[in-house]
Amino acid sequence: MTLPLSDTALIGTCMAAAALGVLVLTSSGGNGDAAPADAAVVEPAPSPAATDEALAQLGIDTAGEEVTVDAEFGERVRAYLLENPEVIFEAVAVFEQRNAAAQADMSRELLEANADELFNDGHSWVGGNPEGDITLVEFVDYRCGFCQRALDEVLAVVEADPGVRLIMKEFPILGPESELSSRFAISVLNLGGADAYEAVHHALLRHDGAITPEFLDGLATEQGLDFEAVSTEMESEAVTQVIAENRALAQRLQISGTPTFVMEHEMIRGFVEAEDLLELAASLRE
Repeated sequence: MTLPLSDTALIGTCMAAAALGVLVLTSSGGNGDAAPADAAVVEPAPSPAATDEALAQLGIDTAGEEVTVDAEFGERVRAYLLENPEVIFEAVAVFEQRNAAAQADMSRELLEANADELFNDGHSWVGGNPEGDITLVEFVDYRCGFCQRALDEVLAVVEADPGVRLIMKEFPILGPESELSSRFAISVLNLGGADAYEAVHHALLRHDGAITPEFLDGLATEQGLDFEAVSTEMESEAVTQVIAENRALAQRLQISGTPTFVMEHEMIRGFVEAEDLLELAASLRE
């Protein structure tokens, strides 16, 4: 039977609620016991709040209105879904797309509100082209395997695109060795400058062993720095403040993992290849 256009539209309106109902029915019943074969199964009606939320996802404002669905129409919706169960997954896919778009919009708002701390904090290492027209920021943890993999991708971006300005945000979240590594890198930047930082940054990301005082002493010596002075700087309030500010910034941006990249007003959570970053840079210039 072909439903009238108005009914077809209403079926679309009910998709989100139907999907929610399926999830509720399949996840409820804590002991997992099935109902007897001859027992009548009474399906709970969705709450008004759940119905309003489902309708709101489809852009329908129910404020001040009483929304009712008669039993006959409910049976027709049920029959349609049983005959065409794929529409539930289509509805979920649409929801996920809308949710992703909403997340992207929220991320852009957060980035805009924290732009100065992201791009001009005065304490983070700046590489690539300091006068570049595109800024790429990475939140990095030296003990993060994906950060280690991302190093070559980031270097490829800087080499391929001379217009990229690169900023590193020390964001140690994976334990004491992460904290030790970041304190060391920041101290090297403070005492030895940008070139020394870049060298130890690469060395720390390429190191696959434990972070020991002996290893850090060797890195400091390679940069012509006294390890005792570096060790003192590592415990300084200045270094502690840098890490605290980076963590606070990450919290405001809802960043909880590494690597996380920010390119202008776009955020990328997780590992990404150089080709994708270069494509994003090109699109931002258009």
